[in-house]
Amino acid sequence: MTASKSQTTGRGRLRSRLRFGALALGMILIAGCADHFGPGLVQLAAGRGWEPLPIQNWVVNDGINPKAMVFCTPQDCERPGVAALLSFEGSEAADMARTLALNPARLAREFSKRPKAKRAEKPKSTTTVSRFKQDGTDGILVEIRARDGGRLAATAILYARKDTTLSMAIAVTDDSQAAQDFARATWASR
Repeated sequence: MTASKSQTTGRGRLRSRLRFGALALGMILIAGCADHFGPGLVQLAAGRGWEPLPIQNWVVNDGINPKAMVFCTPQDCERPGVAALLSFEGSEAADMARTLALNPARLAREFSKRPKAKRAEKPKSTTTVSRFKQDGTDGILVEIRARDGGRLAATAILYARKDTTLSMAIAVTDDSQAAQDFARATWASR
């Protein structure tokens, strides 16, 4: 009986050590990734439910520089959403600035493009594009609404170009006014 009891105690210690080792490994991995998270946004702070996303390896397109990206879940925010602060350089900046200034409807079509398999069906949503301003900064609001009058996806974009750089604040949520408010908060946090 003593041998059985010491064997059980030995297994218990081994399990405890394995659990502790797994926990320590998890903490090391999380700490190793910590510097890959963006800095967050001052006006969309973690104290209000907004959490930074890891941006270092997410945006891989040449010419696009992610500065910060945050999200807020339905559990933490009345209006859940995603907001990002990006900058574009060189020819990417020129192309994006031209599209935003001259043809935002093209950008909206890209947002709402349907897969090839579903193109034969009648679209079940409508897309509208409108402009707004924030202290002299140009903004675009893209709204994609279900035809039945139900769900809405709203993307608000504020942008400005300086020399060869285009700065852009983007916010996506399910309410047009909230998307504009989140984009304004993102822009103010730059």
